Amino acid sequence: MGTGMLAFLSLLPIIAVGVFLVGLRWPASKAMPISFIVAAGLALFVWKVPGNTVAAASVNGLVVAGTLLFIIFGAILLLNTLQESGGMRTIRQGFTDISPDRRIQVIIIAWLFGSFIEGASGFGTPAAVAVPLLVGLGFPAMAAVIAGMVIQSTPVSFGAVGTPILVGVQSGLPVDASVIALIASKVALLHMIAGTLIPLFVVALMTRFFGKNKSFTEGIRVWKFALFSSFAMTIPYLIVANVLGPEFPSMIGGLVGLAIVVFAAKKGFLMPKNEETWDFEEKSKWNPEWNGKLELKDIAHKSGNMSMIRAWTPYVLVGLFLVLTRLDSLPVEKWFQAWVVEIPNMFGSEITASFQPLYLPGTIFIIVSILTFFIHGMNVSAYRKVWSQSGKTMLSASTALIFTVPMVQVFINSGGGAAGYDKMPIELANGVAALAGEYWPFFATFIGGIGAFIAGSNTVSNMMFSLFQYDVGTQIGVDPTWIVALQAVGGAAGNMICVHNVVAASAVVGLIGKEGDVIRKTLFPFVYYALLLGAVGYSIVWYSEKGLFNLGSIIAFLIAVSAIYIIATNRKRAQLLYK
Repeated sequence: MGTGMLAFLSLLPIIAVGVFLVGLRWPASKAMPISFIVAAGLALFVWKVPGNTVAAASVNGLVVAGTLLFIIFGAILLLNTLQESGGMRTIRQGFTDISPDRRIQVIIIAWLFGSFIEGASGFGTPAAVAVPLLVGLGFPAMAAVIAGMVIQSTPVSFGAVGTPILVGVQSGLPVDASVIALIASKVALLHMIAGTLIPLFVVALMTRFFGKNKSFTEGIRVWKFALFSSFAMTIPYLIVANVLGPEFPSMIGGLVGLAIVVFAAKKGFLMPKNEETWDFEEKSKWNPEWNGKLELKDIAHKSGNMSMIRAWTPYVLVGLFLVLTRLDSLPVEKWFQAWVVEIPNMFGSEITASFQPLYLPGTIFIIVSILTFFIHGMNVSAYRKVWSQSGKTMLSASTALIFTVPMVQVFINSGGGAAGYDKMPIELANGVAALAGEYWPFFATFIGGIGAFIAGSNTVSNMMFSLFQYDVGTQIGVDPTWIVALQAVGGAAGNMICVHNVVAASAVVGLIGKEGDVIRKTLFPFVYYALLLGAVGYSIVWYSEKGLFNLGSIIAFLIAVSAIYIIATNRKRAQLLYK
C-alpha cells in the first residue's frame, strides 16, 4: 500500500473526531467510541496488529483514564472543600481588591498561576487547578475551560520540570545532552515569540464568546496589560532556559511573572480605568450551555471572616507539594514514586500498564483537601458532603474518557503488525513529509500538534516524532535541531485542542458534552501558534540560502502586521461599540 493511502487511513480516527465531536458537536461520550472503533478496526484489519496487542493497548488506555479521573476527583474535591469552608469567598474578594476586571483576573490566574503549575507538575494539572479556581471566582465554566486550554501552550514544553524535553525529546532522539540543551534554548525562543499574544488571545476569546456585547474589541482594550503580563513571564522563562536548562523555565517564569504582575496590578500599572471595568452579565442571563454542574457557592467561614493567608494556604500547599515531589535533587520524589502498580506484558503483548498512585497530582489535591479541613476548621458533615458531591461530578466524565484514552493507546501502539507498516502516527507523518519537501518546517509544528492532539501529551508527541523530525531535517538539508524544536513547540500548542485534555478540564467543572464547542474555540489560537512558528522556523533554516525575504519571513511578517493593525485600530472600534 502506498505512502499516501497509509497516511489517509491513519488520519481516519482524527477525521472521525473532527466530524462528530467538532463538526456535528456530538458529546465526547458519543463521538469518541466511534473514533475508538475506527482506530481498532484499522489496527486489526489493515495494520494487522495482533488482537492481544489491541486488547492490551485498550486496557492500558483504561488504566490511564483511571489516573485522569483520579486527578479530576482530587481537583473537584479541593474546590468543593474551599467553597464549603468559606475560603473561596475570601479568595474571590482578594481578586476583587486587586481588580474587579475579569480580563485582569483571567490573565493572572490562567496565564501566570497556570504557567507556574504547569512548570511544577504538567500533565493537565494547570486545568485541574486554574479552571475550577476561575469558576469559583464566578466565571462561566466554558469560559474557564477555554482559558485553561489556551494557556496550555507556551509553558508546556518545560512543564513537569522539563519532562517534554528531558524525557520526550531525549528518549525519542539519541543525541548527547549538549544537543538537547541547544534544542531547549531554541524551543524557549520560539515559544517566547508566539507566546507574546497568548494572554491577549485568552481575554479576547472570553469577551467575544461570553461578554454581553460579544466583542473581541473589549478584550483587545487591555492589550498593554496583556503584553506586559506576557513579557513578565516569557523574559525570565527565556533566560532560565538558557542559563539553568529545561527543568525550570515555566515554573520560574510563571512565579516571577505572577509576583511582577500582581504588584503592578495593585499599583494600577497599565490597568483599564475604573469606568472600563469589564464583567460578565448576571448569571441569569448566561447561555445555559456555558454552565457546568459545579455551582458557585457564596459560603462565609463560620467565624464570619477568614484571613487572605489562611484562605490561600491550600493553593500554596498544592504548589509547594508539587515542586517538592518533582525535583530530582530532593528525596521526596523517590518516596512518592516508590509505590508502583504494574501489570506487565498484558495478554502476552509487550505493553505494560503502570502508574504511581502517590505521585499522581490527584493525591496531592486529596492530601491538601484533608489538611484544609483542619486549617479552615470545617465541620464533619460539610466535609462529608464535599466528598459525595465530588465523586458524583467525577463519574459524569468517565464515559468520555474510557473511550478517548483507549483510542489514543491503540493509535500509538499500532506498529509491529503482520502488514509490516509503521505505527499510524509515523505513517501519517511520512505521507505529509512526502508532499512537503523543502516546506517541511511549516508542517513540522502541525505534526507535533497532531501528536499531542491524539496522545494528550507533548511528551508522548516528542517521543513519537523527534527522531522522525530530525531525519526529515537532515534529508532536506537544514539544521535538524531547529526542526526538532518546531516539533516540540507544535506538540505544546497541540494541548490546546487535545480531546482528552478538554474532556478532563471540562469534567473538573462539570461541563459535560460540550467538548466539541471548546475545541472549535481553541482551534484558531492553535493554528496561529503552529503557523507563526512554522513560518519563523522556515525563515531561520532557509535564511542562508534564500535570504531574509523568504516565504516564512513574509508569512510571519503578515501575521505580526495583522496583530499590530488589529490592536492599533481597536480604539476606533471601541468608540463605536460604546456609543
